Amino acid sequence: MRPFACFCLLYIAGMLTTLAQPFYKSYDWDTNPEYSNGSFANEHMASLKEKIVTEFYFDDDGILTEYFLEHKVYYLNSDDTIEEFNKVYLPYASDAQLELNKARVITASGQIINLDDSKILTATNNETNKTYKYFAFEGIEKGSFIEYLYVVKRSPVYKGKRIDFQSNFSKNNLEFDLYAPSNLLFKFKSYNGLQEMVRDTIIENKNRWSLQIPEVELLEREDLAAYDADRQFLIYALNENTASRAKDISSYANVSQNSYEYYVGELPKKELSVLKNLLKEIEFKEDEAIDEKIRTIESYIKTNFFITEGSTDQLSSLLDVLKDKVANERGIVKLYASIFNHLKIKFDFIYTCGRDYMRFDKDFEANIFLTDVLFYFPKTKKYMSPSEMDSRYGFPPPNLTDTYGLFIKEVVIGDFKSAIGKIDYIHPVTADITTDKMLIDVSFDDEDVSNVTIKMDKSMTGYYAMYIHPFMDLIKPEDKVELIEGFAKNIDKDVHITEKKVNNGSPKLFGIKPLQFVLDFNSNAFVEKAGKKYLFKVGDLIGQQMEMYQEKKRVLPIENEYQRSYYRTLTITIPEGYAVANLEDINIDNVYSENGKELLSFKSCYELNGNTLIITADEHYRINHISTEVYEDYRKIINSAADFNKITLILEPK
Repeated sequence: MRPFACFCLLYIAGMLTTLAQPFYKSYDWDTNPEYSNGSFANEHMASLKEKIVTEFYFDDDGILTEYFLEHKVYYLNSDDTIEEFNKVYLPYASDAQLELNKARVITASGQIINLDDSKILTATNNETNKTYKYFAFEGIEKGSFIEYLYVVKRSPVYKGKRIDFQSNFSKNNLEFDLYAPSNLLFKFKSYNGLQEMVRDTIIENKNRWSLQIPEVELLEREDLAAYDADRQFLIYALNENTASRAKDISSYANVSQNSYEYYVGELPKKELSVLKNLLKEIEFKEDEAIDEKIRTIESYIKTNFFITEGSTDQLSSLLDVLKDKVANERGIVKLYASIFNHLKIKFDFIYTCGRDYMRFDKDFEANIFLTDVLFYFPKTKKYMSPSEMDSRYGFPPPNLTDTYGLFIKEVVIGDFKSAIGKIDYIHPVTADITTDKMLIDVSFDDEDVSNVTIKMDKSMTGYYAMYIHPFMDLIKPEDKVELIEGFAKNIDKDVHITEKKVNNGSPKLFGIKPLQFVLDFNSNAFVEKAGKKYLFKVGDLIGQQMEMYQEKKRVLPIENEYQRSYYRTLTITIPEGYAVANLEDINIDNVYSENGKELLSFKSCYELNGNTLIITADEHYRINHISTEVYEDYRKIINSAADFNKITLILEPK
């Protein structure tokens, strides 16, 4: 991207613009606060006041800066909330300046405890080397209020910013104001029912947009929900500079062109030479299929290069990355793009964001949606994440799929090369590719029916295998034994394992063949004697299953991580002289369909051939987004697997 060009436009405009003093200079809290817990005395926590002000301001040198003010008052009425808020971190960066900071505790009896400067502390993250400032509150007791006010002067963020309004506690008296020079026009969008920003038409010499909300209802967290994506928030971005007639400042067209030039442009001779030397170290053949080349390149880089969060030029310089094998996200993306470009492997460059935090809005352009990078290969129709070390080609981080993104495509006209950006859908990996398959053979001891011999064949593909298969060579022998035996011990911790092996264990086979674990073991945990009968807990063989109970009405939609399928076949040799009295208990059939297509299902059934009982229990989740209207159907499918897990067959003498 070209922040310098846009910055110059704002700088020139700043030389022509005169503003009054920043807003924060005239703002303060009440000297003698009188806070009451009112209607929320019995709540664990509540917010009495939240005021946030962002002001874009041209300083005396005509440089655009940003003042960020935050003033909050919280009521704390439990040990957990007191522990959570005894430290409040400030959005402070190394290039920021803390202009104002003060905090206090107002006890339940009304005593005011002001924090002095010694309670404004600094900490540094040893891994990222980032510096943090925080208030260290003392003297908080149940029923107390904490209040803090600070102002940070920082480099302006104006191409996309998010402000959250809703949380898992009630909030009162919320205000958000954005001030800007009169020549800078911002755009706003509210989400999940939040009211829209209002522009002040009376104020002079500057622009002001505001939002005032008397109360925001709490939103409780729920299992399997994208809480951050579903709570109320707004996003703003700079849209126009009237002084320079610059419009669509946060446009994706600029992002597309600048990203293409940076990542895909032709390399200088020195960089190209070093890149070619690297390619000699990677064992692939020129005539290999694209799939194989990409897998080999990715495996080499993710095994031999280290990604860090640092922001120094060295970490994004291709020459330094090639030399040191250490890069930040920008540097590693540049490395992959340079390799694919040199090998003439066509790809689209994608910007998107995790749908667990925020769903990509295809109708509102703001850089906050452009947080994560993927590659898309049109020839294979597969995606790859360059920076996620646990991810592999064909299986990008699942929360970056089943959403939209900005696809940056190369355009070639004669000798001229450029790029265009287009919002498009990032397809998820389908359920038939991410599978968990179990083949289980069960036989009973002739002398003691309560002792069973089990042969388990468990294979995994897709996301189920991705966090194991590519790293099999890196697992220590003792850990590998624990991993393999764990599949049997998950259904009976006291099993006696007689044989175990792994098939297709080579990391190179991930995405090509399933990772397969084969175990033989004996157990007496599945059969109980009841008089002349035996109770065979056949459902336990698939392992414990998730159960969903809902006492309250579901509020948030389900957001599954990825689509998936389970295939289970249990072949049981019934002991001589016995029959199963309750075969019909095996039959379960729950399905949710749309337009004739089964999207969610659990089906179990049986086939009896002589004394051989074959049970199939298959389960499919072919969608990720499940509305509250469909929640009960989803819950029924989930609980069907749990119901199967509880099935006990009655073996009675013939």
